[in-house]
Amino acid sequence: MGIEASPGIPVVVVLTETAARIGRRVASEISGELHGAASRVTSADLHFGSAKEHVQALFSAGRPIVAVMASGALIRLLAPLLSDKQTEPPVLAVAEDGSCVVPLLGGHHGANDLARSIAAAFGAHAAITTAGDLKFGVALDQPPEGYVLANPDAAKAVMAELVAGTGVRLDASSATWLTQSRLSFEQEARVTLTVTDQQKTAGELELVYHPKTLVLGMGCERHAKPEEAIALAEEALAKGGFARESLAAICSIDLKADETALHAVAAHFGVPARFFTAATLEAEAPRLANPSEVVFAEVGCHGVAEGAALAAVGQAGALAVEKIKSRGATAAIAQAPDVVDPRTLGRARGTLFVVGIGPGSDDWRSPEVSRMVSSSTDLVGYSLYLDLLGPLGDGKVRHDFDLGKEEARVVHAMELAGQGRTVALVCSGDAGIYAMATLVFELFDKGGITDGANRIEVQVSPGISALQAAAARIGAPLGHDFCTISLSDLLTPWEHIQRRVKAAGEGDFVIAFYNPVSMKRRTQLAYARDELLKYRPATTPVILATNLGREGEHVRTVPLGELNVDDVDMLTVVVVGSSESRTVTTGDGKTWVYTPRGYSGKADTGMKGSEA
Repeated sequence: MGIEASPGIPVVVVLTETAARIGRRVASEISGELHGAASRVTSADLHFGSAKEHVQALFSAGRPIVAVMASGALIRLLAPLLSDKQTEPPVLAVAEDGSCVVPLLGGHHGANDLARSIAAAFGAHAAITTAGDLKFGVALDQPPEGYVLANPDAAKAVMAELVAGTGVRLDASSATWLTQSRLSFEQEARVTLTVTDQQKTAGELELVYHPKTLVLGMGCERHAKPEEAIALAEEALAKGGFARESLAAICSIDLKADETALHAVAAHFGVPARFFTAATLEAEAPRLANPSEVVFAEVGCHGVAEGAALAAVGQAGALAVEKIKSRGATAAIAQAPDVVDPRTLGRARGTLFVVGIGPGSDDWRSPEVSRMVSSSTDLVGYSLYLDLLGPLGDGKVRHDFDLGKEEARVVHAMELAGQGRTVALVCSGDAGIYAMATLVFELFDKGGITDGANRIEVQVSPGISALQAAAARIGAPLGHDFCTISLSDLLTPWEHIQRRVKAAGEGDFVIAFYNPVSMKRRTQLAYARDELLKYRPATTPVILATNLGREGEHVRTVPLGELNVDDVDMLTVVVVGSSESRTVTTGDGKTWVYTPRGYSGKADTGMKGSEA
């Protein structure tokens, strides 16, 4: 998951703690992940065993690789996989002292730019050897942001002609990245560089570039069909004869920020979706070709599709395709005189990542959670949990909350996301187990948040819970049916907790007790012990696990009959075995706890499906 889930995010690979010191700085500079050798690197977003297998897996998955190691060693690791220059991801080697950055592969797929960025940040030398970059000061097969090369397969032949001394003819109204290069421009030349937002079939020795100068404005009914919206968008492009590669963004009114159909269109074209307020769209009313009083009565502006497209391209832009309609959607296209940066348009649909960081240690934090935190602009959580992120939290806006402010914490996170930001709501353990994920959805259900917060995207990522951590440290006490019960009566009436403890005792479940005690609350755990002694032996093993996965970790077992409340604190999870739970001591003298399912007693112990 840590490899394939984030194809565009660079990975900084380090094999030693010395390399990790500069690797962390590189990862922070390029918004990448730090992957370290498990045997030598203490802290990383992801640890690996075999450097060869891991680097090859990253390369095969298309992940950009920045390795703080010798170039020769990196080349030997990847040599068996080298085959197609056009599909190779960027691969760079960085000297351990940070003095030199060498793009080895994928120079025109981002490696050269990464090298320049890293070198500039560290005052290092970027050892770029690509012929086009050196001779002409431009990489024709890697145009700058905002331009797309439509026929990259022709770049090799064109570059060969230019390096051999052939002149070039430029067919473009504006492309300063080409006119300011050291290319030799001639009115009549064999090689042609064309910059156009129109559909075009390239001729022999011609490269066609599509500038992102178009914005597609769209409106739609609630729950419009994605396939209908996509078909309408394609129709609008075809009507103008436009190349889909020149599309910079999909824009609409902010009331539609959570509309699946619009996001399906954005995904179809591989561009961002951005949203404007009704007031912003109404400011475009004088420029609309098809103003509508009906639309104004509904949403507060005289046109969504045309208004959004025009708002995006600004006063210098113009409507290129007037509004067209399908049964449940509208579309229009506006054209800007220069490349459009979608990040400057309106706002994005906000995203809320609800993440569980486990006990807080790097080793027990999932790569998915690390990726979500890395891609966030803001972090919201209890101060201790945010501190546990360490370097992963660097460069993020922190919003610290005290314990007891749970609802305020969640509302704040949702409202930040409602402003178009990418927010990580950080929980310990698993976000869905006695944590904040439940409150997020309760607020969606019951209200108490603004309309913007109601339209955010939410992703919940699992973490290692105290229940799982305690079980793993002591063996396999959860090998058969189990349940969890919180002994805190702050939110749950004590009589309900008593009923659940009794039912779990009668059902002979292994029980994990969360919130077993607090500074003022000392009697609930004693009640649970005494109640369970009615249903299982006094010798039943009880696991007391404190500070799991962190400094000061302490895991021990006691018999149920000897469980002392004073041995438990607020950082301890208590796991009580069932009547079937057993202890076993291995040859090294360590005692483990397990709850058998009866496999060893069966003649045929083959397991099927989820039983395994």
